[in-house]
Amino acid sequence: MKVSEAVASRRSIRAFLDKAVDRGTIERVLEKAQRAPSGGNTQPWHGVVLTGDPLARLIARIAEDLPKGRAAFAPEYHVYPPELDGAYEDRRRGVGEDMYGALAIPRKDKPARLAWFARNFQAFGAPVLMLVHTPKYMGPPQWSDIGMWLQTVMLLLREEGLDSCPQEAWAVYSKQIREVVSIPEDHTFFCGLAIGWGDRDAPVNQFPVARAPLDEAVRWEGWD
Repeated sequence: MKVSEAVASRRSIRAFLDKAVDRGTIERVLEKAQRAPSGGNTQPWHGVVLTGDPLARLIARIAEDLPKGRAAFAPEYHVYPPELDGAYEDRRRGVGEDMYGALAIPRKDKPARLAWFARNFQAFGAPVLMLVHTPKYMGPPQWSDIGMWLQTVMLLLREEGLDSCPQEAWAVYSKQIREVVSIPEDHTFFCGLAIGWGDRDAPVNQFPVARAPLDEAVRWEGWD
């Protein structure tokens, strides 16, 4: 698969097939992804790859606190800036409405939307979930490095025919995650990455995800 094909076919998959993923495939992907760039070669990423009973235990623990709503949330960072507005907020809300539209869940059907939101914490049915963390003293440049590593992982998964969904949503349950999975106390829990064979026929995996035109993101200077 060409890099451009991997980029074009990668999307956040929210429905997976009930099909196991071979550990050797994941290891191969992660070994290759170690070539991802990082400032000063710090390589600040750390992951815990769950499947089987450990993943089931984590999902069951989160399910206990889902009925508590926001009262159970304990994120270690702001998933979105509190002041997010303008085009950034419009894009965030827009992709959510497009997703619920594909699922035929109207805004007024709050219970159905909450039920779908809960699917985040089942890794959308993926057989593998990687939990990502980094030392607390790491700053924005190192978090950027982690993003480059995750993108490298996701594109290499596409090369293997696999799909993924990066999930910052897991961050709201960092306290509960730490009860089940060993993450160093001096590390920040960042996100989950659901990994598996995507159900590409599922409507939630087919709606178009809008991207801003290039001129909203890039300026050119010194070009004829």
